Amino acid sequence: MPAEERKEPGLLDATSLLLEAPIEVIGLLPYSSNHTFLVRLGTGDDEPLAVYKPRRGERPLYDFPEGTLYQREVAAYEVSQALGWDLVPPTVIRTDAPLGVGSLQLFIDHDPEQHYFTLLDENKAFFKRLAVFDIICNNADRKSGHCLMARDGRIWAVDHGLTFNAQPKLRTVIWDFAGGRVPARDRAGAARLAAQVADDTSGALSSLDALLAPAEIEATVERVKLLSQPCYFPSPNSDWSFPWPLV
Repeated sequence: MPAEERKEPGLLDATSLLLEAPIEVIGLLPYSSNHTFLVRLGTGDDEPLAVYKPRRGERPLYDFPEGTLYQREVAAYEVSQALGWDLVPPTVIRTDAPLGVGSLQLFIDHDPEQHYFTLLDENKAFFKRLAVFDIICNNADRKSGHCLMARDGRIWAVDHGLTFNAQPKLRTVIWDFAGGRVPARDRAGAARLAAQVADDTSGALSSLDALLAPAEIEATVERVKLLSQPCYFPSPNSDWSFPWPLV
């Protein structure tokens, strides 16, 4: 169905829709290392779509606890929201989904020909912020194709299952800013979050308690604190620093 004929929920309405709407599985999405499904949120053909990643469809990995990738998808959304950056589409956990508990993320109708490598030149400020976000989340799998340009021209970041490891795991295609200063506006966002985390009453990252291990949360807080100070973007230190495939 053409995008203009499909219902598109506002972002404020998307979370409740993801949490409450009936889920109809349309089919598997191609090129995914784990089972990833396109689903419809409702019973009509024109209802919004979402991406469903069930826990039971996750491929075991030696360096991430088994059955936790869907939780990391939600944690990335929560951190994006806590920073006030809105980089990640609304993402929730659904326990009553057709194939069991998993993450459910609002599907972004996008141009598949556009990705990080094609969008970089005209969106450097956005991608510097995304690079900072990936450092905070310790993203071990930022491919070019994980950057989507929606039909309205907005860029979104998706696929955050390999994040928040307690050990350094940054693996990304976004190395164009290596060695440069992290922009003051992005350090300010990290500083605001660091201040909230320091305030025991703010509950800024309390949602992560049910999603990540304590050591992973502690490491995330430390990365936020480091990025709130004058600092530089890291540089790749081996071939491992680049994901494969790049797109």
